[in-house]
Amino acid sequence: MERTQNKRPRGIDHFWRGAIYAVGMISLAIGLTLYTKTGLGVSPVVSVSFSITEIWGINYALSTFGVYMLFLAVQLFLKGKDCRPGDLLQIPFSLVFGLLLDWFSLAQIGFNTLWQNLLLLLAAMTFTAVGMSMMVDMRLVLSPADGLADTIGKCSGRGVGFGKNIVDLSCVVVTCTVSYLFSGRITAIGLGTLIAMICVGRLAALFQLLFCKLLLRRAGLSKAHHCGALEQLAEESG
Repeated sequence: MERTQNKRPRGIDHFWRGAIYAVGMISLAIGLTLYTKTGLGVSPVVSVSFSITEIWGINYALSTFGVYMLFLAVQLFLKGKDCRPGDLLQIPFSLVFGLLLDWFSLAQIGFNTLWQNLLLLLAAMTFTAVGMSMMVDMRLVLSPADGLADTIGKCSGRGVGFGKNIVDLSCVVVTCTVSYLFSGRITAIGLGTLIAMICVGRLAALFQLLFCKLLLRRAGLSKAHHCGALEQLAEESG
């Protein structure tokens, strides 16, 4: 059996890498679902699919998959000849992730007071930041939203932080436009959306500062991801 430099079987590293990635995906799905329970607006990334579900009653998993496929199409267009076969793994990811969102959305969670919903918003941002960090650090399959942010950052030469800001802002603009045109009101966007745009990146950077090296070591990955905590903090403050 092949072993890593620290004499641990490589199969163990693969197990931990996959397990950490899976936990990260579940955490991200929980976080994005909790936004929808606050009544304060959802995360920018799922605002388009959530508004489509609210307006036309389309299944949440299906609308999320459709939006993610749009993200992937834009990503492949921007990459051009730099596209890799591995980019297409975002398709099965989107299917599984959409089903997770749809399943978690069945949970009956709701509060009547602002302070309770703000605490729920904090939980949503924490789950989102932790899940996003764990998935990115394992270097397996990025979500289409993160993949698009990474592509925009590379194409612009301004980093993934800039790319994420562009993706978030674009989602908010599209959601506001579509919801107002077809329902006469703004859906999915609220105070929580704006707070999430400001805070999630910083929470993710904090998580990486505290736990990134531990997770990488557990998964047998020796070098930090190119979008590690210190770079993320620099991009967020830039």
